[in-house]
Amino acid sequence: QVQLVESGGGLVQAGGSLRLSCAASESIFSINAMHWYRQAPGKQRELVAGTDNGDSTNYADSVKGRFTISRDGAKNKVYLQMNSLKPEDTAVYYCHAEGVVTTAGIYEHDYWGQGTQVTVSS
Repeated sequence: QVQLVESGGGLVQAGGSLRLSCAASESIFSINAMHWYRQAPGKQRELVAGTDNGDSTNYADSVKGRFTISRDGAKNKVYLQMNSLKPEDTAVYYCHAEGVVTTAGIYEHDYWGQGTQVTVSS
């Protein structure tokens, strides 16, 4: 069964840093692109950052210069280094995998992790 498991969330003061990690289960053979989304209470889920199989990355304007996405393609892991955190960054952060091929040779368009809470206090 394909799973994405996030870790690294928590409570931090404004200006602090956190590093989120997302690991795909061993049943995944390859992933085309991986992303981090977030959803704050009462708001829609929004894309925070994404990276593909190469060196291409993209970021929401609100996090540019503060967040960095990186990927260990060999291990199907993705990370999000979050610096200079602000209270408005408070949300549940979700890992997303797009274009997934399982070890059984099955293609799936995407998978989501269960989410990890990030809370930034002022």
